[in-house]
This record gives sequence, C-alpha cells and structure tokens, in this order.
Amino acid sequence: MNVNSVGSDFRIAKRILSVSIPLMGSMVGNLLMMLVDRICLARYSSDTLAASGPAIYTSMAIVGFFAALVGFSRSCVAQAFGRSGHGAAAYQAAVGIFIGIVLAVILMLMAPLIEQIPFMSNRPPAITHLESQFLYWSAYFGGVMTLNMSLSSYFNGIGNTRITLVVGLIGQVVELFMTIGLVFGKFGLPELGMRGSCISTLISTIVILACYVCWMPREVWGNLQGLIFKRTGLHLHDLLSRIKKGFALGVSAGIDNLGNAAFIWIIAGLGSIALAANNVNLTVNYIGIVPLLGLGIGCSVLCGNAIGENDYPQIPKIIFVTLAIELMYVVVISFFQIATPEILLNPFGLLDKPAEIQQASIATSRVLWTYSLAFTFAMTGSAILESFGLTRFLFVTRLVLMWLLSIPTIYLITLGHVGDASFLPTCWVVGSIFEGIIGVLYFWRIWVAIKKRQNGIVMAQAPSG
Repeated sequence: MNVNSVGSDFRIAKRILSVSIPLMGSMVGNLLMMLVDRICLARYSSDTLAASGPAIYTSMAIVGFFAALVGFSRSCVAQAFGRSGHGAAAYQAAVGIFIGIVLAVILMLMAPLIEQIPFMSNRPPAITHLESQFLYWSAYFGGVMTLNMSLSSYFNGIGNTRITLVVGLIGQVVELFMTIGLVFGKFGLPELGMRGSCISTLISTIVILACYVCWMPREVWGNLQGLIFKRTGLHLHDLLSRIKKGFALGVSAGIDNLGNAAFIWIIAGLGSIALAANNVNLTVNYIGIVPLLGLGIGCSVLCGNAIGENDYPQIPKIIFVTLAIELMYVVVISFFQIATPEILLNPFGLLDKPAEIQQASIATSRVLWTYSLAFTFAMTGSAILESFGLTRFLFVTRLVLMWLLSIPTIYLITLGHVGDASFLPTCWVVGSIFEGIIGVLYFWRIWVAIKKRQNGIVMAQAPSG
C-alpha cells in the first residue's frame, strides 16, 4: 500500500474527527436533554405523557422544516470559506442570518395557528389541550432555534465546531435545570407542567442565542448591517435561489420526520405489546444513529470546502474515510444490540415490562443494525448532496421512496398481522431496506456530481470596500 496514500487518509481522518467530534458531543447532549424532558413529562402525569408524544413529533416536523431551510447556510459558508477564506464566509453567514431572522419571525407569528392543530383530532379534550399548549410555545422556541441554526452555520461552515459544542453544552445545562424546575416546581420555580417543559426550552435557546451573538465575529455583524440597512450586496435572484434550495431541504426534513411518526402509528396497529416494545427500542436506535449525524455534517463541511476550492478529486477521499469511521461505530453498536440487548434496553424500561414485551423488544433490538447501516449511507449521502446544493434531488428521492413506497408497503404488510408483536422486527427490516435504497441513490448522484464537477450553489459576492 502507498505510504503517502495512508498518510493522506490519516490526515483526512484527523480533519473529519476534529470537525465531527464536537458536533457528535453536542448531538448526544441534545439526545440526553430529550430523554430528560420525556422522563419529566412521563412522571408528572399520565396526561402529559400521552400528550408529549404527538406534540413533540408535530413540533419537530414544523420546527425541523424551518431549521433545515436556514441550515442550508452551512453549505454556502463552507464553499465560500474553501474558495476565498473568512471574509467570504462572513458574508455568506450574514445572508443566512438575514434569512434566519425573517423565518424566525414568521414561525413565531404562526403560533396561534399551530396551537389549533391538536383540535383537528378526536383525542380526549384534556390531551389535546396539553398538546395545544406545547405547540403554541414550540412556535416561539422554534423561532429562536431557527435563528440559532443560522448563527451556528457560520462556525460549522468554517470547521470551528468547538464553539458549537461549548454553546450547546451551556444551553443543555440551563435546560436541564429549568426543565426539572418548571415542570415540577423545584428550585423555587413555579410548577407549570407541560408549559414548563416548553418554557425551559425557550429559555435555553435564548441563552444559546446570547452566546452565539457574543462569539460571532464583528465582520459578520458588519455584513448583516449592510444587508439590512444599506442593502449592499443583497441580490434578489441569488437570495431566492438560496431560499429555494433551502426550502427543498426543509420539506425533505419535514417529510422525513412525519414518515418516522407514521411508522410509529403503523406499529400501533400490531397491538399494545408491539407498540410498547417499539417505544423501548426507539431510544436504543437513537444511540445507534445520533452520533453519526455529527460525522455526516463534518463530512459535508469538508466536501463543501473542497468544492469551493474546486478540488473535486479530494471529495471521494473525504467520503471514504468518513464512511470507514462511521461503519466502525456501527459495528460496535450493532455488536451490543445483537449480543447483549438486555444491557442496552434495561435502562429504558425493559426490566419491569411483561415477558411478551421483553421478548418482542429483544427480537427487535437484534435487527436494529440493519437500520443503522442503511441510515449511515442515507444520512451521509444527504449531507454530501447538500454541500453540492443538490437539494431538489434529496426532496424527490425522499418523497418517492418514503411516502410512495416505504410507508405504504409497511402499512399493507402490517394489515395481515394485527396484534402480532413478533412481526415488529420485520417492519424494521423492511423500513431499513428502503432507507438503504435511498442511500444508494444518493451516492449514485454524488458520483455523477463529482464526475461532472457540478455545483448547485450560486452565491453572491461580498461587496467590495
């Protein structure tokens, strides 16, 4: 083997890990906060537990759309940084923040409409009232999250992800304290139940916003001031093109979140045992895939830098090394999912469940590796295509494969197994197969883009002087 090639791969791996590890840490922290939030609501009352599931998934779909739309700024910053350095990256970040401010205001203004969504169902009034509370406040903390996404895109795009990690940890500590305090009325804070969970998230996102504002370079604020007050360098065509690509990315994220929610609703058709077993396994599945998101974003940033530098031959090397690291992680997690499922599942409520639920949970855990493997290729491919600006292909592929093929197929095959919890692992395998096909199509499109040296991101240049 060529020593120079090995050395080059090692340097790429070092760059990927230096960018990705802070992002992985931040995402694991977000996962822990989500678990704390669900545990608090579950222990507060049975009504808040029942309401939290639908409310969280609905808010994730709405907020996820806005955040993903604004998050496209990361790829623009990454390309600009690779092409021209910090000055161009600061300008692209300012454009992203400008878009983030507008979308954050729009989302907050939608609060009275969003809070009406639960009343369109036939669930008990007490449950829908709590869901409505959550969704009303989600418009506000979602608006701040959207703005935070535009701010973090600058640091992620230039590869300075340590700031993202530090800011995220500060926000998570605040949210941990405020969630326990405002849900249960601890630490001298009022007892607000479901509203307390939302308000704690809003407070933590505001703290994160303040941190980003303090750390953001003056050059970014100078560019933003020029865009807002002087309208210097704000080209409408380029702005609309950027929003259009971000919109496709946001819709893709939204239908993905809704597809995951639909999968859970379909599983409910297998009966209460299957639903309980699936709920126990969801957290274990998150452990298997959430850290991979950081690696995917890190790969996307480095690919964006390479595209900006017009160094297309470097991109396959970055992809290969990223996949190698991701697959090593998947192998380790899959070993525990297959060989010692009880160790993973017991902390999340398996131990005190009836024997039927335990049996279905363990059987499901042993096939989760198929989803982790498929997710690796689909998620990484999605992040890389985003760095090329090929977001329309992401949207069309996700829409067709998930909503026209995967979800209907899983629904149809479950109709003949109502009440059969042993069919749950099969549902996961079928879903994994479709996710894997999505990944294959993504990588085929990446190969074409590299071969033809394509770049779908059109960026206005920062004004001189």
